[in-house]
Amino acid sequence: MAPTSSAIAGQLRQIIYYHLDNISYDNALFFAERLAAHEPRSSDSPYLLALCHFRLGDYQSAYEISKAVGYRGTNISCSYIFAQCCLALEQYKDGIMALEKTKASWSRKSSIGKHSATTRAQHPDAASIACLLGKLYRAYDDKKKAITNFEEALKSNPFMWDAFTALCDMGVTMRTTNIFKLSDTLVESISSDHLNGISSEQKDSSTTNSAEHQIHQLKKTSARSAIFDANADPFDSQKLTTGNDILGANLLGGQNDFMSKINAARSKTASTIIESGFESMETPTTNYNESNIPRINYPPEPPQAPTRKTRNTQPVESGLGEMPSKMGYRPGTKRTQRLQDRSQDDTLSESNPAFLRTSASAVSGVERKRTVSGHLVQPRQPSEEPGAPQRRSARINMFRGTNGKANSAASTVSAPRDVKKTRPAVSRIVRPNSSGSNVGRAVSGNRKPLEENGMDVDQAEAPRIKEILHQQNMKPAEPESVKVEETLKYLLELLKKFGSGYFALSQYRCAEALAFYTSLPRAHQDTPWVLSQMGRAYYEQAAYADAEKYFRRLRILARTRLEDMEVYSTILWFLKRETDLSFLAHELVELSWHSPQAWCAFGNAWSLTRDHEQALRCFKRATQLDPKFAYAFTLQGHEHVANEEYEKALTAYRQAVSADRRHYNAYYGIGRVYERLGNYDKAFIHFQSASVINPTNAVLICCIGNVLEKQRQIVQALQFFTKATELAPHAAQTRYKKARALLALNQLDDAQKELEILKTLAPDEATVHFLLGKLYKMLNDKGQAVRHFTIALNLDPKASQQIKEAIESLEDDDSFDDSMMA
Repeated sequence: MAPTSSAIAGQLRQIIYYHLDNISYDNALFFAERLAAHEPRSSDSPYLLALCHFRLGDYQSAYEISKAVGYRGTNISCSYIFAQCCLALEQYKDGIMALEKTKASWSRKSSIGKHSATTRAQHPDAASIACLLGKLYRAYDDKKKAITNFEEALKSNPFMWDAFTALCDMGVTMRTTNIFKLSDTLVESISSDHLNGISSEQKDSSTTNSAEHQIHQLKKTSARSAIFDANADPFDSQKLTTGNDILGANLLGGQNDFMSKINAARSKTASTIIESGFESMETPTTNYNESNIPRINYPPEPPQAPTRKTRNTQPVESGLGEMPSKMGYRPGTKRTQRLQDRSQDDTLSESNPAFLRTSASAVSGVERKRTVSGHLVQPRQPSEEPGAPQRRSARINMFRGTNGKANSAASTVSAPRDVKKTRPAVSRIVRPNSSGSNVGRAVSGNRKPLEENGMDVDQAEAPRIKEILHQQNMKPAEPESVKVEETLKYLLELLKKFGSGYFALSQYRCAEALAFYTSLPRAHQDTPWVLSQMGRAYYEQAAYADAEKYFRRLRILARTRLEDMEVYSTILWFLKRETDLSFLAHELVELSWHSPQAWCAFGNAWSLTRDHEQALRCFKRATQLDPKFAYAFTLQGHEHVANEEYEKALTAYRQAVSADRRHYNAYYGIGRVYERLGNYDKAFIHFQSASVINPTNAVLICCIGNVLEKQRQIVQALQFFTKATELAPHAAQTRYKKARALLALNQLDDAQKELEILKTLAPDEATVHFLLGKLYKMLNDKGQAVRHFTIALNLDPKASQQIKEAIESLEDDDSFDDSMMA
């Protein structure tokens, strides 16, 4: 019999997904071509074929294969892979149009919980598609629509990290606490998926849960769902039944047979538990306080147990007193009833031992008499006289195993079987170890364990054993939905710290970012990504020594990491670590010849040796490898400025701005070029643009003040210098410019305070002592003026002519070039 065409296609799909999951992309591509030949008109065939090409990095082939179906928007998966190819090939408009056509078929429910080792979502959900559409709009330079799609992706799935980082990199202001928070939709999606995806082993183990635990689980679930929304249910509504079966026969995957046994047993032997709860149930021991008994709270309106008929109780034995008979007990059918009880006990002990122990405890509390003091009345042996004490040998034999006499004596007891099984089964793990006990040392296979011999436990040990049993049996396992919710809370709180740190750093609030990153657990602080972020935070604060420490640790942990290595090379350039920088550059180039970060490090190494031509070649190579690498264009512009090639520098800086609109370093470079060309208005505009992006950078603010000072706007310049000193109190150059502005405005007292601080920060700077000499000359303190002029002359002999003229005339001399610190 020949197989059907659909069966062949289904088997081919299985083979393709098998090879994709095992990262055998060549094999997957081979069978994807077989599927495309077998079903040329199917929309899944081009999707799988394009997916295989995409995994192999052949974006152009994937684009051509998925274009026909993906561009029409009839198959959402094919449109998604087509849009991914468009993003890689910079065909942004085609990808946008393809995804916009599929909006009606987006799965609005998040599929984050459907991906595991055995299950996965058939199509991408709305969060994934919205995130991809946001990337396309951002690359297409439509910032408004890009932000809208990124926000939609985060609303559907707060774990869409690349959407969050994209918003941060675009400079969007947001509240991370409102993004990374637990929602009822997320809990419902993942909780239902966890229940749907329970493995067979979990199902087998879940069938052993007691009926009380399942009721407790339903109550905790309803209470948790009420926290989010009164109408929201974290479980799938199809999983719970609504009739009298409050336990839910299908809750654990359709265990109808198991639940029918539970319901039958409950209606037969535990109806008093359902009706009155554990609060009114007697316990078989007398040493418990009511507050120490673990209780199970049931949901409101439990199902009513079947009505019981009242029958006359039959006396078991004259010495034992009257015992209430079991429900449905008929005289003359004692053997039949015992066989039914034994069969029912075996069934319950296999499927639900916790329920058996609970039911047995309830029955024992009803059927056994107690004395006035509360102690249970022990059944008498027929051979004993009324009132005789229990034999010591009977108590000892309980721990030493059974023998023929003991068994024969036990078999003569005419009490019902329930008297023997009233006490819960005692596990060998919790069995008391006495000096005369041989428990756990049995060699013969004929010896039965303690829980099978039917004898009572020693009264001195019974309370302790029963307390342990109560704690073990009454403590329900934590529901799966609660575990999922607690896990999500932990992950979202952790992600909130990561997100807050990344957002603060994107806004250049470096101190705040460092505070968030240092609040992470130590294990996460020692990961490469966090070390890189902390190093960048110190780099933006111009704390190059601290930044170098974090990047050095990063290099120890991840020698092959290339991301942010251009920043590390710049830090080494500022620290003048020529040997370290050369070693880093050679190591990165050997690691990845086609990495733009490696060529940036190489360029910085050449720049440090003042070989600007070789540095330019390296930076140009980096931009050839990645035309969107804005930092390489900026470094290229710096080298053109060093060569006084200002037009080429402007071109390089503008290319950097085109690659990244928030790259403040490029705006700073353009401002420097215009300042050197004497165009202070354009320089002011670009410096201010850079300061808007990075408002905490003291160098940018100082540059604005410097341009204003050159335009003779000393009062406005002093405001910027003051702000810069507040942001960077240990920056000597900023304090020097502030002191010079104060001196120009004749604010001598404030200028003297600033210069005294500056003398401590930079005691060997000639310009500082020259400015102090001018200050003391204005204060008519010629002795101090001559002293500081002499110190400046000794520190900088090149400026001797100007300093000598100042000493000789003791007049204000504006001809001194006080820009030596620049």
